Amino acid sequence: MTAAPDHRPTMSRAGLAERLGPHVPVLLIPAIMLFGLLAIPSMSSWLTLTVSGLAMGMMIFIMASGMTLVFGLMDVINFGHGVFISVGAFVGISILLLLGHMTEAPSLTLNLLAILAAVAAAMVATGVLGWAFERVIVKPVYGAHLKQILVTMGGLIVVEQMIIVLWGPEEIYLLRPEALKGAFTFWGAAVEKYRLLAVGIGLVLFLAMRFTLRRTKIGLIVRAGVENGEMVEALGYRLRLVFIGVFIAGSALAGLGGVMWGLYQEVITAHMGQHLMILIFIVVIIGGLGSVEGCFIGALLVGLLQNYTAFLEPKLALISNIALMVAILMWRPQGMIPVVKAK
Repeated sequence: MTAAPDHRPTMSRAGLAERLGPHVPVLLIPAIMLFGLLAIPSMSSWLTLTVSGLAMGMMIFIMASGMTLVFGLMDVINFGHGVFISVGAFVGISILLLLGHMTEAPSLTLNLLAILAAVAAAMVATGVLGWAFERVIVKPVYGAHLKQILVTMGGLIVVEQMIIVLWGPEEIYLLRPEALKGAFTFWGAAVEKYRLLAVGIGLVLFLAMRFTLRRTKIGLIVRAGVENGEMVEALGYRLRLVFIGVFIAGSALAGLGGVMWGLYQEVITAHMGQHLMILIFIVVIIGGLGSVEGCFIGALLVGLLQNYTAFLEPKLALISNIALMVAILMWRPQGMIPVVKAK
């Protein structure tokens, strides 16, 4: 006689994994922060590194968010995205230098107004450059990835040389606005004022982008275009104009990120955008094509891991993000929160 089956209510491992699956990418952020807390002996050092990592991650997110939308919506591999970072930095910093009387004043209001003017000028300049870049360089090579890589890299080199012609080949050193210099002490940790500002701007931008994509009509069209562009066009929407708008917006966001990164490093060069492209591609790939949420999580992971690793073992900092990308792609080959399958 066979024994009766056990009908006690149980939760299968597969069911638990399915429930936790969507939340695992988000949980990686506190997991890395906990790892840093356990590995770093000093609480004040951990807090300082965490704020620095979050600030770095937010700025990388700002620069990468436009690219991930362009990548997901337009299927364009734009190796020239970094040039918008450089142009934005040079335009924005030039405006800040012209507004020296505002940046040198001890008033936080005047300092923020100067930064706002610099950011606005940088975003307008890079938005216009993005429109011209799409019309002249990207449009003829839609659907041809190898050609996209070649021509956008060529465009990057050309615009970098134009930057050198206009601003010179030398590095430009700068000082942050007076009210944003220095740091304040919190729980024994020195927290830089500018890094807190960067965290705030990045968080506000992420929430604004998420709201736009999820709660507005244009966001619905963009998300639908990522999923099935042919169906969106069949419904009568001019997806081509949406493509151009997203490309311009992505270029403008790169310009904003360039200004913020320049103030973060306090030095700008014509090749700064090209050097940042490694981090941006890592974030776009591990986040998932077309995913703003994935890009946000990936950027924070990159920023936190690089700061913790640089403190614990500086020699490993150069490869820490590559190791992170390899580990995540082995776990989820299409990225943490992919919107579309790789084309």
